[in-house]
Amino acid sequence: MTARFDSFVVFAEMRTGSNFLEANLNAFAGIKCHGEAFNPHFIGYPNTTQILGVDQAARDSDPGALLRAIKYEPAVMGGFRYFHDHDPRVLDAVLNDPKCAKIILTRNPVESYVSWKIAQATGQWKLTDMKARKDGQAEFIPDEFEAHLEALQSFQLLLMNRLQTSGQTAFYVAYEDLQSVDVMNGIATYLGVDETLEELDNNLKKQNPSPLSEKVSNYAQMVQALGRLDRFDLTRTPNFEPRRGPNVPAYVTGVVAPLLFMPVAGAPYQEVRRWLAALDGEKQNKLGMKMNQKELREWKRRNKGHRSFTVLRHPILRAHDVFCNRILNSGQGSFLQLRRTLVRRYKLPLPEEGQKAHIDVVTHRAAFMAFLEFLKGNLAGQTAVRVDAAWCTQAQAVQGFGEFTLPDVILREEELPQALTGLAASVGYQDAAQIEASSFHGAFALEDIYDDEVEALCADVYQRDYVMFGFDRWR
Repeated sequence: MTARFDSFVVFAEMRTGSNFLEANLNAFAGIKCHGEAFNPHFIGYPNTTQILGVDQAARDSDPGALLRAIKYEPAVMGGFRYFHDHDPRVLDAVLNDPKCAKIILTRNPVESYVSWKIAQATGQWKLTDMKARKDGQAEFIPDEFEAHLEALQSFQLLLMNRLQTSGQTAFYVAYEDLQSVDVMNGIATYLGVDETLEELDNNLKKQNPSPLSEKVSNYAQMVQALGRLDRFDLTRTPNFEPRRGPNVPAYVTGVVAPLLFMPVAGAPYQEVRRWLAALDGEKQNKLGMKMNQKELREWKRRNKGHRSFTVLRHPILRAHDVFCNRILNSGQGSFLQLRRTLVRRYKLPLPEEGQKAHIDVVTHRAAFMAFLEFLKGNLAGQTAVRVDAAWCTQAQAVQGFGEFTLPDVILREEELPQALTGLAASVGYQDAAQIEASSFHGAFALEDIYDDEVEALCADVYQRDYVMFGFDRWR
């Protein structure tokens, strides 16, 4: 009889108990889980260099080589753990393969977020003995949690839809189920492994068993922030919640002015918010923000004649801004782990972390050009790093708006002083002040490094935006 499966993948996220699940799967002689085999920053585990003879460089060049090695590993059912930000090239391959078993591990997203924050604060990511436990509390940051929640929801809904449309089923296991030896044995049965465990591998211990009220330093603020979220969404996020479209909570409405701003990541944001609040003589905290789709529909019904708009930034200016703020910078707001990967694997000549080392204009230009080369491969699906909203094509971002509502007007940054004044006048604000110019922070301005070669490379990377929106040379 032909085996139902010849490999498996555990879809999970950080702080969901995936290490504990893997330890128990590996307790079966016929099962071998190879850790985070397609984590873009390491292979399998932080201190390993290869899996089944495939090293990280070979994996990044051809992820299919490692998939095949795991699939055809002799004598065992091979598999790995996959998180939403792992190599996106692998996702289609496993979802399209009915012989690859799918195990979906879920946890209440509030619990996983708090656990992640405590691990960050203490530096302790695993616990094998309570004597070594480090005490710490999490600080709940509403915007950070909503981004965490949005990422989990989007990925779980993608998995559910792909399994539905391909006629596949998955083995769902909740964090709380991990303490059941019967559930572990059930997973083995699902995989077609004829073995059972008598008891669980308990080398790994639960790090933070206390209630949330004791684990969160600003618990009252967390309760208030979560009060606006549907608690059933929180508990059912992993599996069967209603589908979500675009990132509606990022949209901003006027205090009184019937204007809806739909921001594109990496394009003007704070300047537009200040301008929108100033229309009614208010501060930014009075603007309508963090709405869900129902609340935004109600706002639209209340505000007859409303207008919505988004703002695009020239691709080269947007790419340089994210480079300075997220990559060149190694402090607050940086993509530190990605920065390390870019330095190690893509040889970006950047200063050491935590140092304000001088970087000359020649080195700055070389690093930015190397970053553009990385973006070219990343946007083409040729890297192990997922495409971030901060540098995805603006065409793709605007297309995502259409899943809920499209903007009435798409404006360019350079035309904002006149365009926003006219937009305000169309809804009754005849004397609107002009928007302030965007400010940029970095070792050097784009003007200092811009030339034909830089422009040509950016136009190649963002060809879709140049064509779809008619962008020309920046200068």
